[in-house]
Parts: sequence; C-alpha cells; structure tokens
Amino acid sequence: MDIIELIGYFGSFLVIVSMLMTSVVRLRIINAIGSSIFTGYALIIHSYPTAAMNFCLVLINLFNLYKLLSNKVSYSVVEVSADDSFLRHLLSACEQDIKKFFPEFSRNVEFSRAFIVCNESSPVGILLGTAEGDSLRVKLDYALPKFRDCSVGKYLYAHLASEGIRHLRVADASSKHAPYLRAMGFIPDGTDFAKEL
Repeated sequence: MDIIELIGYFGSFLVIVSMLMTSVVRLRIINAIGSSIFTGYALIIHSYPTAAMNFCLVLINLFNLYKLLSNKVSYSVVEVSADDSFLRHLLSACEQDIKKFFPEFSRNVEFSRAFIVCNESSPVGILLGTAEGDSLRVKLDYALPKFRDCSVGKYLYAHLASEGIRHLRVADASSKHAPYLRAMGFIPDGTDFAKEL
C-alpha cells in the first residue's frame, strides 16, 4: 500500500467518523475535511467523477456550516420546582444519556434549584443544584446531544450570574464530563471543579 492509497483511506475514514458526531457543527467540519482529502486523492488517481462529487460535498458542508454559525440560537431559562412534573418527565426520558456523563445520577437526587434551558419552546438543557449562599453545588448539568457545543452552558451561566449566583461547584466529575467543565472555565479544586461567575 503506497502513500496515495493511505491518503484515500484517511479521507474515507474522516467522512465515516463525521457521521458518528452528535454535534452538527463537528459533523460538518470533519466531513468537509474528509471530503477535501478525498477530492485530492480522486484527482491524483484521475477519478474525476469521484473528485467532483466530493468537491460538491465540501461546498455543501461549508454552506451549511455558514448557515449554522451565522444563525444565532436563542435560549431562555425557566426555573422550576424540584417536584415539577415536566422536569421529572425530562429526567426520565433522558436518563440513559444522562448516565453516560453522570453515572452516579439518580432521579431521586436531592436539589433545591432546577433550571430548564429552552431553545424556542423546546427543552435543550437541565441544571440541578443545591444552593449554598451565593454558590450552587451542581448535581446535574446536562444538554441534549444536538446542543453540546457549550452554547447552552454559556447562556445558562450568564443567567445564573444575573440571579445572584457567584460560584459553581461540581463534585466528582466523570471522565466524560470533565473535558466539558474545563472547556467552560471550571478549575479542578481537590476532587471538585469550581467556577466563578
């Protein structure tokens, strides 16, 4: 197998991997890179129909990326009570996905404040926590797969700051949740992660 074939395989691999992405933005970026590489490979081996098709895929991905990134997603936050029936429904419906990031999470977890983040009228995120003065000990900070680009968290944390919450603390973050916390500016503090708002 020569280097040119390896380039073709790598381009194909990226296109396949892109289809596994839960974030539409990541899917478009990785697919565009894979299609670009495969376009180059097709040109090298003189497979012009394949090159033309992959070049069109690059253009389609770039166009859709532009639309995705230029359309600002609007969010709103609704604070609900701990026994809110819609909140309980969401926690039940998302339980399997929640457990991927919060393996210890149980629907019976105790919390004093609950926030549902909505995009238009649809729920896209949930934050549960226990208030301790101007701090909130976070028990759950969950976003639906389509909205895992940190935008839900940024909006929510700004909203919490306007509500007088100054500190967030997350205990015992799982290995899948810790990268998100670091990306959002949380700092490891012993076994916890902490963030000033």
